[in-house]
Amino acid sequence: MTNRRYKRPESVLVVVYTFAGEVLMLRRKSPNDFWQSVTGSLRWGESPLQAARRELYEETGMMPGCGLIDLHHQVEFSIISPWRARYAPSARTNREHWFALPLNSRRIPHLNPVEHTTYRWLSTLEKGAQLATSWTNREAIRLLAGRPIRYA
Repeated sequence: MTNRRYKRPESVLVVVYTFAGEVLMLRRKSPNDFWQSVTGSLRWGESPLQAARRELYEETGMMPGCGLIDLHHQVEFSIISPWRARYAPSARTNREHWFALPLNSRRIPHLNPVEHTTYRWLSTLEKGAQLATSWTNREAIRLLAGRPIRYA
């Protein structure tokens, strides 16, 4: 039986990029200076694809239509202390599902000010990977760039 008082220890990561190789990065409100792609937890009863579409819209205002790509890649990572209390005491790891949204050109995201303070379009996927705070985000971007991924 699941305890719905807590967040589900499963999430999505959506890398938004252009066909020219530019990548969108968002700076979280907290912790300060935490740069990331679109991310978020799955709600109970929600599929990873549904969560990716919802999070993309909530965090950027973008509607993916048919363009959202399931990368069919998942990673598991330890839940870090700033977010520990959101999960059931027995939850130690989070499973993250990777998606991508390729665009013809840059779009101006409509940020949710509760979550993010600013955004940047980086000129290359590698620059986006270097800016990303989490290792999973770096590796998802590198996967799109066709680079070998290195797990932490």
